[in-house]
Amino acid sequence: MFESVDPSTLFVDDQYQRDIGERGIRQIRKMIEGWDWTKFRAPVCAFETGDDGNEVLKVIDGQHTCIAAASHPNVHRIPVQIVEAPDQQSQASAFIGQNVDRLGVTKLQLHQAALTAGDEHAQDVQNVCERAKVKILLTTPHRYEAGDTVAISAISALVKKHSVLKARQILEVLSNAGLAPIKDAHIKATELLMTDAEFCDQFEPEDLTKEIETAGMLAENEAKVFAATHKVQFWKALASVWFKKTRKKRRAAP
Repeated sequence: MFESVDPSTLFVDDQYQRDIGERGIRQIRKMIEGWDWTKFRAPVCAFETGDDGNEVLKVIDGQHTCIAAASHPNVHRIPVQIVEAPDQQSQASAFIGQNVDRLGVTKLQLHQAALTAGDEHAQDVQNVCERAKVKILLTTPHRYEAGDTVAISAISALVKKHSVLKARQILEVLSNAGLAPIKDAHIKATELLMTDAEFCDQFEPEDLTKEIETAGMLAENEAKVFAATHKVQFWKALASVWFKKTRKKRRAAP
């Protein structure tokens, strides 16, 4: 069903919608300056009853178009597609359905939408990160703080592959080392060392944390050389460099 609406009356829910950012603002300005109805794509919206009992029309997909239309001096009404999604959870699910295969929608944005939609795996990922003192960022900041990460794909894979306890222990090694940010390669390298039988019984997690914190960027620089020399993936090289200098457990006397 389609309806003609005043774009200034539409509501965007920032709980799961993408952050506009500088790139988005430039896109909106470009749309306003070169408004072309032949290129118009109707936004997807859903009605929701607010706490005050009034019905609002919330944008599920097409927020840039809605903002551009509301900001354009000569655009007073636009057609929107109305779908059945009466609450925030169902709207977030609809957002995922609209955007899961779309270029420009990041894994971080889809994770936030899945979290709002009540997805069990997304909640596990969030809980693991919170307990490990790892902060998932939705956008790239000017300066990272210790424990910050945008490596949602690596963390999601970690939680799927292992128990939530093991995933938390792996992330704690990195957050306790004060990495800023925690990157995909850090997670994969630590996962290898903490779970592979060749390595995991030879050190304490606290000692791996100490080595990561002490070595800093020197370890990453050494790993880049190692990776190029031995033709292995960077994260495997990083695991090798960290493991080599991590304090080992004392072996029991025979």
